Amino acid sequence: MPRPKTTTPGAASDSAPAEVYQLRIDLREIKPPIWRRLLVPGDITLYKLHQIIQVAMPWDSYHLYEFSIGGERFGDPSEDDWEPPRNARRYRLNQMVREGQKFAYVYDFGDSWEHEIKVEKVLPAEPGVRYPVCITGKRAGPPEDCGGPWGYLEMLAALADPKHAEHDSMLEWLGGEFAPEAFDLEETNANLRTIKVKT
Repeated sequence: MPRPKTTTPGAASDSAPAEVYQLRIDLREIKPPIWRRLLVPGDITLYKLHQIIQVAMPWDSYHLYEFSIGGERFGDPSEDDWEPPRNARRYRLNQMVREGQKFAYVYDFGDSWEHEIKVEKVLPAEPGVRYPVCITGKRAGPPEDCGGPWGYLEMLAALADPKHAEHDSMLEWLGGEFAPEAFDLEETNANLRTIKVKT
């Protein structure tokens, strides 16, 4: 398994966490599976974890989200919600989950992208490493607003068949080709380095 790269001298870095959580994030209802393995500071808020997942999958953070942990819901509360979730900005990962525990994350309640997150390990932070870091993953994340898991599969079928009635319109909607098997670890980590975890 590749190890995270250390920062270069003078590079921007947040203060080192005491522990990091190794998370396996799987997008449900998609085969072959789409997943990421991340190392994140244990003391981040659930809201910050949401931001990290958005970058790692990647999504564009256009829509609402929610974590489900131990029967409780965490997200962005709104006065318009009948039963608003708890405020994800007020709860930290290491307060809510432990090693071996699984919990759920849903993004975009319309498309309903459901993720299963497992805390695979709790590890000591390595000196000089800037977290969060993605250490591996498989396949590209689906585009925003493509209709959830079933819409995504229909999109792939249209793209794979030049004679499909929706082939050309789908390419136009995407703005070009889409490579569902592609996952760029280096680009993912470059994007994760833009996240300030201590805010």
